[in-house]
Parts: sequence; C-alpha cells; structure tokens
Amino acid sequence: QVQLLESGGGSVQVGGSLRLSCAVSGYTISRVCMAWFRQTPSKEREGIVQLGSGGVGTRAASVEGRFTISRDNMQNTLYLEINNTNVDDTGMYYCAAGSRGYCYTLDRSEFVYWGQGTQVTVSS
Repeated sequence: QVQLLESGGGSVQVGGSLRLSCAVSGYTISRVCMAWFRQTPSKEREGIVQLGSGGVGTRAASVEGRFTISRDNMQNTLYLEINNTNVDDTGMYYCAAGSRGYCYTLDRSEFVYWGQGTQVTVSS
C-alpha cells in the first residue's frame, strides 16, 4: 500500500521560512516525478513545484526563487523549503507522486498518489 505523509506545516510570519516533509512508503520516489501542490479556499489545487527522477523539474512563476524541492532517496522523503514567505503562500500543501520518471505538465492528472496535506498559514 502506497502512503504519503506530509508534515512540517504550521504558522509562520511574513518573511519567515518553513520546511515541509513528505515521507513515502510503498513507492520509490527516486524513480518517479514528485511534486507539491497547494490548495486554498478560493483556488483549485494547483501545482507549484515538481522534481523528476533525473533531477529536472519545474515550478510555478509565483514561487520562483523562494520554493525549493528536494528529496532524500535513502529516507524516501520529499521536501519543500519555503523561504521569504508571504500571505499568498497560505494554504494546504499536498505531496504527490507520479507514475513516470520524467515530469511533464504540473497538473493533477499527472499524479497518481497523494498525501492528506499539511496546512501552512502565513500571517503579517
């Protein structure tokens, strides 16, 4: 059984930093495209950053320079580092796993396994 378990969310002030983790069991993340998505009450779940098996990935323009995705293959864990937070970063963050090694579009349809999410709240 494949399980993705996010952690590390919480409350942070504007300009702060946060590191989210996604521990995966039953699936080898080094072989597939992995991603982080974000959902807010006013928006559909949107992809923000992804990382392929070869280390190549893409990210949304809104997070360029502030969000960094990485993975620890030994721990089978995906990370998202968020720096210089702003209020627009508030939302539920989901970890997602694809079925292919290369990352194509940063779209929900590309991903087959999902975590339950971890909430990030940024306050001014």
